[in-house]
Amino acid sequence: MLVKDLKPRTSVPEIELEIVSKGDVREFANERGSGKVCSAAAKDSDGTEVVLTLWNEQCSDFNEGDKVKLSNGWCSEFQGTLQVSTGRNGTLEKI
Repeated sequence: MLVKDLKPRTSVPEIELEIVSKGDVREFANERGSGKVCSAAAKDSDGTEVVLTLWNEQCSDFNEGDKVKLSNGWCSEFQGTLQVSTGRNGTLEKI
C-alpha cells in the first residue's frame, strides 16, 4: 500500500514508510488513561509524505531515518491531513 491509497477512517493492512522527521513528545491524560504521543513525518517509496503517530514507547523506539512497516493500522484525518498509526491492534516494526 502507498500513501496515495490511504483513505480516512479506514484500516491500513500494511504500509512501509521512512521516518523523515519527528516532532516533540507530548504527554496526555484523558478518561482512557495517560501516556505519550509524538507526530512524525514519514514518506513511502514514491516519496509521498504522511503523518505517522507514535504512541508511548514508540516515541523513543523509532527515530528519523528508520524504515518501518505498519501492519493492521488505522488511517484518520485531522485538519485535512492524513495520519496513520497502529491504532488499537496494529504493529510497527523496523525493517
